[in-house]
Amino acid sequence: MGDKGFEEALRELEDIVNRLERGDLPLEEALRLFEEGVKLSRYCHRKLDEAQKKVEVLLKDERGEIVPQPFEPGEGDEE
Repeated sequence: MGDKGFEEALRELEDIVNRLERGDLPLEEALRLFEEGVKLSRYCHRKLDEAQKKVEVLLKDERGEIVPQPFEPGEGDEE
């Protein structure tokens, strides 16, 4: 997905869904769009998960106090 932002990826995913719902595409094009949609969906899900983890890091410390801390993505996270 490269440097694509969440909002841009979501707009592209919505466009793909709209095109697929029309049902007027040749099978090969529909499959290509479906594959791209799955990739965009996974990318958006990953970005939302990262955002949630950042919020959790900001809200918790060992005493339960709200203290900002740096977020370090775990192994296997793709940027």
